[in-house]
Amino acid sequence: MRTAPFVLALLVGACATYQEDLNRGQRFYGEHEYERALAIFRVLEEDMDSLTLNDQARYSYLRGMTDYRLGFRADARHWLAVSKAVEQEHPGGLSQEWKQRLDEALEDLNRDVYGGAERFDKSASTAVEHTTPAPGSPGPPPEVKCASDTDCESAKKCQDGKCVPL
Repeated sequence: MRTAPFVLALLVGACATYQEDLNRGQRFYGEHEYERALAIFRVLEEDMDSLTLNDQARYSYLRGMTDYRLGFRADARHWLAVSKAVEQEHPGGLSQEWKQRLDEALEDLNRDVYGGAERFDKSASTAVEHTTPAPGSPGPPPEVKCASDTDCESAKKCQDGKCVPL
């Protein structure tokens, strides 16, 4: 029975060490020493599940933003998405400022995957597509003049003197 308190003290000490590593990494991140912060976060990654859920959200955010600052965009997107998911399920790990920064960074990173162009219907493009039949192709069918719908074939109606599809 004497070993139980010792084991408990070891477990509490181990959790405190993970917390200290997270705090140290956050300090390096805050001091713009991203390489040092990333080194700590990579070592801590293996034991991330030993952190509380709020600290897991914080770890993922800091890891993702560190990767983002260093240009590791795919890793940054992964970790920021993890942070967002943890924060949505268990709010309280991220400040409002961090949540806003996370959303902005994810929006930027998602452009790498989904493309950065605006929607075509909102585009300011003035390009007009002109089609011409390929050489040797029959081209468009001739227009049929009509006076009423009965002059047109099925699935067409007479409009302005021309047969048009329904």
